[in-house]
Amino acid sequence: MKKFLIYSVATLFSLTYFSCSGPDKAVKEAQVLPGGFVRGGVFRINEVQDFRNLFPLSVIEVTSHRIANQVYEGLVKFDQKTLNIKPAIARSWDINDDATQFTFHLRKGVKFQDDECFSGGDGREVTAEDVKYCFTKACTASPDNLLLWLLKDKIEGGAEYAQSTVEGNPLPEGVKGFKVIDDSTFQVNLAYPFAGFLNLVAHAACWIYPKEAYEKYGVEMRAKAVGTGPFQIKNIREGQACILQRNKNYWKKDKHGNPLPYLDAIKFSFLKEKKSELFEFRNGNLDMVYQLPLEMISEVVGDLENAKQGGNIPFNMQVTPSISIQYYGFQHQSEIFKNKDVRLAFNHAIDRESIVTYTLQGEGTPAKYGIVPPAIKDYEFDSIKGYTYDPELARKYLEKAGYANGKGFPKIPLQLNSGGSTNVQVAEVIQKMLKENLNIDIELNIMPWAQHLENAETGKADFMRLGWIADYPDPENFLNILYGAHVPAEIGEKSAVNYVRYQSSTYDKLFQEALRTVDKKERYRLYRKAEQIALNDGAVIPLYYEESTRLLQTHVKNFPANAMEYRDFSEVYIEK
Repeated sequence: MKKFLIYSVATLFSLTYFSCSGPDKAVKEAQVLPGGFVRGGVFRINEVQDFRNLFPLSVIEVTSHRIANQVYEGLVKFDQKTLNIKPAIARSWDINDDATQFTFHLRKGVKFQDDECFSGGDGREVTAEDVKYCFTKACTASPDNLLLWLLKDKIEGGAEYAQSTVEGNPLPEGVKGFKVIDDSTFQVNLAYPFAGFLNLVAHAACWIYPKEAYEKYGVEMRAKAVGTGPFQIKNIREGQACILQRNKNYWKKDKHGNPLPYLDAIKFSFLKEKKSELFEFRNGNLDMVYQLPLEMISEVVGDLENAKQGGNIPFNMQVTPSISIQYYGFQHQSEIFKNKDVRLAFNHAIDRESIVTYTLQGEGTPAKYGIVPPAIKDYEFDSIKGYTYDPELARKYLEKAGYANGKGFPKIPLQLNSGGSTNVQVAEVIQKMLKENLNIDIELNIMPWAQHLENAETGKADFMRLGWIADYPDPENFLNILYGAHVPAEIGEKSAVNYVRYQSSTYDKLFQEALRTVDKKERYRLYRKAEQIALNDGAVIPLYYEESTRLLQTHVKNFPANAMEYRDFSEVYIEK
């Protein structure tokens, strides 16, 4: 086993200070339940990036989602194993024939977590009025609503209401498509048929929180979360740890009648180095590691093989195809990259097969088809014509753009985030390929994640590393990142979905038609047609589709992997 660098005293202190009782004490207090499940214990996990914002309408990156998804719930949620939609706050729902009306029937007895925002501090029962309040907030233009794009155009009257909030004069009748039938029945009427609407209802934008919390805490809901989920916030120390404790009033029970969740708490730490994270895992101080750098994977696999020969497996390894893509984005409103031939030159100058085979050591799949990952079922991705590695063709495109042999092409920065050696390794290879094949100089500009995201959103980066992990398993979720309706009028305004500000009326028309098509096969055909338009335009540089790799301690049970890395700790337990 390789030796790793020892942490600073400050880091070790923070890990100890936020230990949340420690594993030995947790095991002693564990209780075996009917069915063989175990109550008690602290699940310890690390994130290399700090969370940005836990308020549902501001959750746009994975660290925030992985924490907030344990605190909040929506009317429906994803099954952690299959990613199928299953009931949550709503016990059932009805859908009309043309998928324009969805009626949700709420459970009785679902309560918000105890919090000072309520009179006496006791959480109250959720009603259909709470659902209407949260859905209306999702259609309200405000600085803390980064997900306005998700619902407003799909809901009857949603766009009109959103515009009224932009003008500072919200329509008094609210959103026309939201109706409270009674305390436990909420109805949504769509502006057009949309068969995939339940996927959106499972999205963070549709998580339910109390009006009292928003009115009391406002922007403080960035780190002050009040939901109905299995866990609630106990303690947060920014950049060091976030501790979630069991919600004793959670509504759900398992099939044996045991109240959920099984765990007492979840502790998130924020060590920035993967070496440090793996060191803590090996020493039993973390229960899980996700996505190791390439240089560590071979070492871990070797350890597992050696352990198998000795009959003592130290941990479990889960590997699954991911519904995600790594890609590079062009700022389409920049002088250089508004030229389609430049974008196509870049795309054909990059050898994706080589990157996956040698740089990634086989961990992933080259994105030779397009933007939508093959892990999306029934999409027929192989019918799409992607980019071939063809340096000669790339040089012809660059010459057509007016930069023969790279002459006159400015040196441009490639912006990427820190926190992962793989990102830098891939960027260095692409830097070399663009130099060798196009005689173009690229400068790597590495910065913290928050700054990288801010620059991408506000149009300050012309060439940038990006990635998209599915919010829900549907092609629409990926093709949405190129939908022109998300692009603001001014370059300085945030474009939080279509970071590259790609706009094509042909693409948008096909995308809109697909959204309105109920038949799945026809809808997917239209999505593929739209995707081909974007590829022909060189909208982005698809690089590779990822694989998800998890290391779990052997005592962790009931925590299946899935292609979205969607995490639900409500039924996870630590074996005694």
